[in-house]
Amino acid sequence: MEREYRIRPYYKLELAQAYAPDITPGAALNRLANWIKTNRQLTEELRKTDYRTNQRMYTSKQVALIFEYLGEP
Repeated sequence: MEREYRIRPYYKLELAQAYAPDITPGAALNRLANWIKTNRQLTEELRKTDYRTNQRMYTSKQVALIFEYLGEP
């Protein structure tokens, strides 16, 4: 069953596990963080939204950018 993800605020863990449901939560967080870090365009666009690596949630705008650059989970 495929789930449709909508643009809304997501806890980082929630979104990370959506992208990698078959690995541990910590590994999923690390994987998503690495994908963001290695995608220079995405990183730059997130910076424009005042994104900080220590925030607990992604805003709707940040989620839209992540979906745009990485695709939906």
